Amino acid sequence: MRAKVLGVSVNVAILGAVSFITDLSSEMIMPLLPFFITALGGAGVAIGLIGGLGDGLASLLQVFSGYWSDKLPRRKPLVFIGYVASSLFKLFLALSLVWQHVLAARVLERVGKGLRTAPRDALIADFSNESMRGKAFGLHRALDTAGAVAGSVATLLLFWFLALEIRPILIAAAVIAFAALPFFWWLKEPQRAPQKATMTITLRGFSSRFRLFLFASTTFGLANFTYMFFILRARDFFTTGYSEKEAIVSAIGLYVLYNIVYSVLALPVGSLSDRLGRGKVLAAGYFLFCLTCFGFAQADSWVLLLILFGLYGVVSAIVETTQRAFGCDLAPVESRGSALGLMHTCTGLAVILGSLIAGQLWDLMGPATTFFYGATAALVAGAVLLFLCGQSNIQR
Repeated sequence: MRAKVLGVSVNVAILGAVSFITDLSSEMIMPLLPFFITALGGAGVAIGLIGGLGDGLASLLQVFSGYWSDKLPRRKPLVFIGYVASSLFKLFLALSLVWQHVLAARVLERVGKGLRTAPRDALIADFSNESMRGKAFGLHRALDTAGAVAGSVATLLLFWFLALEIRPILIAAAVIAFAALPFFWWLKEPQRAPQKATMTITLRGFSSRFRLFLFASTTFGLANFTYMFFILRARDFFTTGYSEKEAIVSAIGLYVLYNIVYSVLALPVGSLSDRLGRGKVLAAGYFLFCLTCFGFAQADSWVLLLILFGLYGVVSAIVETTQRAFGCDLAPVESRGSALGLMHTCTGLAVILGSLIAGQLWDLMGPATTFFYGATAALVAGAVLLFLCGQSNIQR
């Protein structure tokens, strides 16, 4: 029996280390990406398109990668290929000359995420029993988001104190991504017997509880538009009375706060869901996002923005940790990877549509309307999840 780290399998910790480095790289890019897009001529619709397609279209691969990982004797190769692809296309993104180049590079970079996410989450579930699954996902998300904190802080230091331009920072971030790959040498996955999973692109074979959960998570995907609108909202607020560079630095600083809160809370939130029930904790996250969006729609002070970015971090800690674990609980064991792939695909498609709607509303009616839209969709998702909790005796 392999050693444990904080009560969970060392394999989970290794996957967390890979995610730490990968997110360090990604989060050096992410706070600068909306400003890079606007500098290359993109507006609200372009940001919604890049954000939505980047995180959504690539998610279409996850139903296939989840199925493949169920059928193959090992999930590890798919996870490894996904991380390699992401590392390569980050270099292309850094060399973009127009926002359309960013669109292509971002989508291709996220294809790597589409390949790895469902098999990796299934691996985490495989390496943990149900009573500790929330903690296992929480540890992974905590390490993942600790990398996000390090990356966003690094960008803040490089951009403000060392006065580097955006493009050199993006190139450095792309190079760092390759440092995550050697960790796969230590990841030990036993070979599994052949599984009877089938390609799952319909709801056939899943319980009514999983279907209702899928509806709720997909509805929340419509609300959960790209993070770039939150950063732009902060930048626009600080534009008055500040230089452009000071406004960008202030927005990045708030994004660092978001990542710190997310990282600190991911593990305890996962453990809390083991005790209180994942459905109830996830519903609380949906309702909190609704409240956060209402706040962003009316934010009129830096103090309120500080609070709101903190709440945004709490929401991400709850949703990103608990939603995956809850999906694992409701899915059949033999089709866990396929079920996760289906969940990621449905929510990814919803994010595409939600981000496009958000971008159109941003350009045509202003930022407040964008956030009111997000609040409304999140409210519906939370209500559906509460109904699921009332209909089910499942507490995890």
